[in-house]
Amino acid sequence: MTANTSSYARAGVDTEAGDLAVELMKAAVARTHGPEVFGGVGGFAGMVDVSFLKQYERPLLATSTDGVGTKIALAQAIDKHDTIGQDLVGMVVDDIIVVGAKPYFMTDYIACGKVYPERIADIVRGIAEACEATGTALVGGETAEHPGLLAPDDYDVAGAAVGAVDAADLLGPERVQHGDVVVALESSGLHSNGFSLVRHILRERGLEFTDRSAELGGVVGEVLLEPTRLYTSPLLGVLAAQPGAIHALSHVTGGGIAANLARVLPQGSWAELERSTWSPLPVFRVLSDFAGSTLESSEGTWNLGIGMIAVVAADAVAETIAQLEATGIRAWSVGTVTVGDRPDAAGWTHGAKGVDGGSVRLTGSYAS
Repeated sequence: MTANTSSYARAGVDTEAGDLAVELMKAAVARTHGPEVFGGVGGFAGMVDVSFLKQYERPLLATSTDGVGTKIALAQAIDKHDTIGQDLVGMVVDDIIVVGAKPYFMTDYIACGKVYPERIADIVRGIAEACEATGTALVGGETAEHPGLLAPDDYDVAGAAVGAVDAADLLGPERVQHGDVVVALESSGLHSNGFSLVRHILRERGLEFTDRSAELGGVVGEVLLEPTRLYTSPLLGVLAAQPGAIHALSHVTGGGIAANLARVLPQGSWAELERSTWSPLPVFRVLSDFAGSTLESSEGTWNLGIGMIAVVAADAVAETIAQLEATGIRAWSVGTVTVGDRPDAAGWTHGAKGVDGGSVRLTGSYAS
């Protein structure tokens, strides 16, 4: 590579480094492309042939956008950048499956203080591999160098995806019925929420991300960087094999279990989730011990071992759980949905994120 002596380079922006990053990531991105993707890598706009929409009687487009929050700080601290891309895809694409839609394509955006080609390529390879696993084409992206605004080692990632669902197959509160069963799908760990609390706990404990922790079972940053589990493909499999079995889905992200489930329940319904049906993963117990607090106190922040929730017809629960577990995702029943007057007691979460939905509370004690 020749020295970059342009005025833009003198201002701190290295376009040649950006070009090298693209070369390093091209093969991984190309693997996400099917025949419906036009133009390959490097165009001004990603293009997709949407003839597939003809298969829908009344196609509805579904779109979602997100980032990975302050989990980025861990990746930067231990210089490990090959998993944060899966976190991004999980946060974006698994919101699309919630309405029953199949994700079709995604774009990403990386803002950084300085382009380190290998680092950018690691991030995008992680995005591409997760897109490939979820059947989503990565059709475009942007890496923007912001010297003077971001420190050289700083970066952030965001993405957006588009999917489609037939109106007749749309999942949500309208489908939920009295007696439906709430099925929990196990998380892989913290996923990408609650890391501001995690960072606060570690600071109070005097632990750095690069420290080794016997309680956590390894280097702090490596343990906490466990990537977000991807639920899209397994759930699409259930939707295809058992039409009508799943009535609603809830992605357990910011706000925790109760708030996210309440968003997809109809008004006038309620569900009590029994804590004794599962034991939160060790990472949650260790962090709670570090903080000197209870697991219950973090229920509005962390997923505590449940990354996705399915509201399932009672006669389809056994088959749904069996099909999910055949894909490697542990699933179990945590409660039922009741339509009608709820018990008069404290602890209910009613709706969330501006949605006037159902009511949910967690009861009992966690399994040891």
